[in-house]
Amino acid sequence: MYVIFVYDVHVDRVARVLKTARRYLTWVQNSVLEGELTAAQFERLQDELKKIIDPEEDALLFYVLRSAGDVRRRKLGREKAETAFFL
Repeated sequence: MYVIFVYDVHVDRVARVLKTARRYLTWVQNSVLEGELTAAQFERLQDELKKIIDPEEDALLFYVLRSAGDVRRRKLGREKAETAFFL
């Protein structure tokens, strides 16, 4: 699966979230990483990030692409903004 990971976390946790995510994905710009993951790697990444974030304050978004026409969104933590279309 191809995963796009976007995060908005408190400044105290930014470095830890980025360091953890970079072990699995490629950093492409501030708060955005992407790459190919197996299902097991994706689960491990989420488990590791859950231990770092404060779900009352932080938001992690995962866009999971199985094919060009199929995009699913997974969220950890609170919603920061209304959902918009991803093209």
